[in-house]
Amino acid sequence: MAEAAQGRVQAAVESAVQGLEREQIRAMQDRLSRCSLQCSDQAKDALDSGGSEPRVRGQLDACLATCGDQHLRLVPAMAKKMRDGLANIQQ
Repeated sequence: MAEAAQGRVQAAVESAVQGLEREQIRAMQDRLSRCSLQCSDQAKDALDSGGSEPRVRGQLDACLATCGDQHLRLVPAMAKKMRDGLANIQQ
């Protein structure tokens, strides 16, 4: 009987951890998606304004690289939030 209770507690903790991980990862994906969409909109606007395709492609590539770099810098804070959330679950 104690094993069953322990199993239920373990399952609840694992579920909470997975939910926390999904929440943090989804938030990061959403932010990165919005950034890349903004880059895409800027590229479309530049093409519509008569920008040359090679030049606009270079600007798009640079913008997307900046998005990636900015979001990579957010990973340590995301990891800290996840660790803090895990610590709260364990208490």
